[in-house]
Amino acid sequence: MIFEYTDKTKALIERVSAFMDEHIYPNEARYEQEVGEGERWKVLPVIEELKPHAKKAGLWNLFLNVSDHDVGEWKGPGLTNLEYAPLAELMGRAGWSSEVFNCSAPDTGNMEVLRTYGTEAQKSEWLRPLMDGEIRSAFLMTEPAVASSDATNIETSIVRQGDEYVINGRKWWSSGVGDPRCSIAIVMGKTDPNAPRHAQQSQILVPLDAPGITKVRALKVFGYDDAPHGHFEVILDNVRVPAANMILGEGKGFEIAQGRLGPGRIHHCMRSIGAAERALEKMVKRLKSRVAFGKPLSEHSLWHERIADSRIAIEQSRLLTLKAAYLMDTVGNKAAANEIAMIKVVAPNMACLIFDHAIQAHGGGGVSQDFGLASGYAGQRTLRLADGPDEVHRQAIAKNELRRYN
Repeated sequence: MIFEYTDKTKALIERVSAFMDEHIYPNEARYEQEVGEGERWKVLPVIEELKPHAKKAGLWNLFLNVSDHDVGEWKGPGLTNLEYAPLAELMGRAGWSSEVFNCSAPDTGNMEVLRTYGTEAQKSEWLRPLMDGEIRSAFLMTEPAVASSDATNIETSIVRQGDEYVINGRKWWSSGVGDPRCSIAIVMGKTDPNAPRHAQQSQILVPLDAPGITKVRALKVFGYDDAPHGHFEVILDNVRVPAANMILGEGKGFEIAQGRLGPGRIHHCMRSIGAAERALEKMVKRLKSRVAFGKPLSEHSLWHERIADSRIAIEQSRLLTLKAAYLMDTVGNKAAANEIAMIKVVAPNMACLIFDHAIQAHGGGGVSQDFGLASGYAGQRTLRLADGPDEVHRQAIAKNELRRYN
């Protein structure tokens, strides 16, 4: 591959960087203040005020890449995965900034699903307001009662009754449900438990105000509730939705999931790289500003090793992720499956290590709420589980490697 960004990509990097400098970094303290005040589950004024600026700057829905469905009113900016990757990295430097650009999960994946697999009616009702940033959405797959790393274990039932489907199940880690604007969820469950293993599952659109939906609780990650976005446990008790809400058709759940996860993993990994860059930046500044045992911490050889290892790890992760994006663009997601699996293991583990070094450099402050490192570590540690745990991806990589010698 060519290890050089195109002029188009370089221009976008400059524009996103300038936006971050002008609008995001100066508002980080305000964002934290608004999150900490009053009701936990609310709309934050700072984000709503910045969205029009992103739209005006032409930095809206950047994730909607080149697609066979990239036509008419559903057309996005038309970036490739490789072109969008460095922009996701920049957004990852301040985790909440993705929403300002309408590029935050799980909305990104849900929009891609609707644009690729949805009917025109589904697009008009749900994709349009999502693309306009008027509503938020959720993706309900993981369940507390089964090992959801094997999605064939999912027990939520989706049963056809006349012109409706009836849904029953318990989900958790339903990200985004805490936001009061979260209006629609894509729910994965079983329509035919007797079908072949990967044809049992389906995905269906479920409005979150439908009777029978109960938000049980917000789940915390190392004590952080991630308000106002949140990760909720949700019960679906005889929830009825129109049959027209089925996406693509019964038994197509795995096909949809595979189409969704490839680009999403690129986005996650590049944001992890951006977060790691920011953590390394904080670490170096802290080391240069603190004196211990007669000299700045930055002059102690132990920290030289950690700084060097951090820089090496970031560069390795970035190059591997860009390679995966390049292969997705040139040979397709299926042919790039090994690289996609590899980056999903490498990037969050790399970020966890660098956040750990940065926390250590800040001493007691590192584990406090003052520097964003403890919460940042919690987020990166979660990504070793989200979109498939490390073990599942390592297993896939090993199987692909073993096949080469059959």
